[in-house]
Amino acid sequence: MKKEFLECGKIVSTHGVRGEVRVQPWCDTPDFLEQFDTLWTGRGRAPVHVQRARAHGNIVILKLEGVDTVEQAAACRGQVLYLRRDQIPLEEGEYLVQDLLGCRVVDADTGADYGQVYDVRPTGANDVYYLRDAQGRERLVPAIPQVVLERDIDGGVITIRPLEGLFDD
Repeated sequence: MKKEFLECGKIVSTHGVRGEVRVQPWCDTPDFLEQFDTLWTGRGRAPVHVQRARAHGNIVILKLEGVDTVEQAAACRGQVLYLRRDQIPLEEGEYLVQDLLGCRVVDADTGADYGQVYDVRPTGANDVYYLRDAQGRERLVPAIPQVVLERDIDGGVITIRPLEGLFDD
């Protein structure tokens, strides 16, 4: 099941003396967070209104409503920020990496179950899906069109055709 609230970053420190916070973004790019007027804390329980947002290198500087001093900003340190799924603009066929986590990975030809996706990491050329099966064995799957044939996000299944030698034990 898709989560309603998705982790998008963490407040890591203060910035200046007027209540701004530095956020480590958990998005493709830091400037992605600049477009949102409302974020959430407490696993989606408490809305936080964003007055200003700007990317600064690989972090995001946020000015949050009601946080006006460095002391108030310091009290926010460590909070995880969330976005509501319906806030995120996605084109037809696009998905979020978060939606891949927990998906079963099955063989297109044999129906073999290779386990569940527990992490997705970029390598530069392509992403790599990290799988763990019921016995705890871990496998890596390159997310390339020759291997990943279908992603049924709603059904929670990714269908692959492993390259020769990919899963040789």
